[in-house]
Amino acid sequence: MALNNPKLGTPEQLRDPDYTPSLASAIPLGIQHVLAMFISNVTPAIIIAGAAGFGFGSNSPDFPNLIYMIQMSMLFAGVATLIQTIGFGPVGARLPIVQGTSFAFIPIMIPLVAGKGVDAMAAVMGGVLVGGLFHTCLAPIIGRIRFALPPLVTGLVVMMIGLALLKVGIQYAAGGVPAIGKPEYGSLLNWSVALVVIVVTLGLKFFTRGMASVAAVLLGLVAGYLVALALGMVNFGAVGRAAVFALPNPLHFGIEFSAAAIIGFCLMAFISAIETVGDVSGITKGGAGREATDEEIKGATFADGAGTAISGLFGALPNTSFSQNVGLIAITGVMSRHVVTYGAILLVIAGLVPKVGALVSTIPIEVLGGGVIVMFGMVVSAGINMLSSVNWNRRNMVIFAVSVSIGFGLQLEPGALQHLPSTAKILLTSGLLPAAVIAIVLNLVLPEELVGDSEES
Repeated sequence: MALNNPKLGTPEQLRDPDYTPSLASAIPLGIQHVLAMFISNVTPAIIIAGAAGFGFGSNSPDFPNLIYMIQMSMLFAGVATLIQTIGFGPVGARLPIVQGTSFAFIPIMIPLVAGKGVDAMAAVMGGVLVGGLFHTCLAPIIGRIRFALPPLVTGLVVMMIGLALLKVGIQYAAGGVPAIGKPEYGSLLNWSVALVVIVVTLGLKFFTRGMASVAAVLLGLVAGYLVALALGMVNFGAVGRAAVFALPNPLHFGIEFSAAAIIGFCLMAFISAIETVGDVSGITKGGAGREATDEEIKGATFADGAGTAISGLFGALPNTSFSQNVGLIAITGVMSRHVVTYGAILLVIAGLVPKVGALVSTIPIEVLGGGVIVMFGMVVSAGINMLSSVNWNRRNMVIFAVSVSIGFGLQLEPGALQHLPSTAKILLTSGLLPAAVIAIVLNLVLPEELVGDSEES
C-alpha cells in the first residue's frame, strides 16, 4: 500500500499510533506485517532443532518436537507483539512493534544443544527464562547505559551474529548438517533448489515494488518450494497426522538452570535491549517524524523481556523486535499499533494450529538454505552499514581488529580452548560473546585519542 494513501486516513491520522484504519485496510496491512517476518520468525526454531539433532523426517521420534517449536515460534511472537501494541501498565510501548524469534541468540544456543538431542532444550529454556527476566530489569536503566554501545560496538556485534550463522546457511543449502554416509550432501540438485530461492528473491527485491519487494524472501522460498515439490523433495505425511488445534504445554522441554546458558542469555539480552531501543527510535522517526519518548523505550524494553520470559515457560525461543517491520512502517506510512495487533492475532491463531507448523516443516532444508543465505548475509550487511558511521581512527581500528580476531578466531578453532571448563568453553567458542565483551571493555577504557593520532593532526 502506498505511502499516505488517502483511503487509509489523513496524514495526521496515519502518524498517530492510536488511530485505527477501517478493517478493510487494517487486516491486509496486518497480514503484510506477518508475511514480512514469517520466515525469519520460524527459522531459528528449525536451526536449533537441527543443531540438537532432531530428525527432520516425519518418522523421527523428535519430529513432533520440531513441529511444536515452530508452532510456539508463531504463538509467542503473536503474544509478545500483543504485549507491545496493547500494553499492560508500564509494560509495552503501545507502538506498532512486531516481535519475533531472535537470530541474535542462535550463536549462544547452538553450542548448548549441539548433538545433544531434546534433553539439551531444558537448559536453553532456563536461559530463555532468566535472560528474559534480566531483560526486564534493564528497562528502567536502558537509557543511561546506551553510551556503552556506540555504533562501533553494536555494528560489530550485529556483523558477528551474521558471520556466526553463515556456515548454517551453506550447510542447509547443501542438504543439511553434513553427516557420514550422506553422499547427496552438496549435490547439484540440492544447490539448484537453493539457487532458485536466491535468484527469485533478488529478482523480486530489486525489480518489483510494493508487497512483492517487501516479501521477496518469502516469495523466493515459495518458488523454491514449488521446484522442490516438482522434483519430489516434499513429503506431506506429517501435515495429515498433525492436530487441527492444540494448546501450548507449560514446561514442554522441562527447565534447567545452566551457568553457561544463563550467562550467555543475560549478556545477549543486553545487546537485544539496545537493538529494541534502535527499533523504537526507527519507528517513531520513520512513522511519526519524532523522537521516541523515555516511556516508550522503557515500555518496549519491559515487553521485550516479558515476552521472552513467558516464551521460555512454554518451550519457545527468545523474542525481540523485528527491524524489517520497522522498514515496512516507513514504506506504508501507517503508524497504527492496531494494524500490528491484527497481525499478532493471526500469529496467535496460526500458533494454535499444529497443521500450520507441520506445513512449515515440509519445506526442504535446501529451500530454507537458499532463504537463510540471503537473510544471514543481510545481517552481516546491516552490521557493516552500522559501522559505516564510525570514525575509523587508529583507536577504533584496533578495537575492531582485536575483537573480531579473538571472537571469530575462537569460533573457527574451538579446540584452542579444550582445557577450559565446559561453561567457559561454550561461552567463548560462540565467538559472539567474546567479541562483544572485548569491544565494550576496550571502548570504555581506551582513550578517545591515541598519542600518535594527536601528533599526526
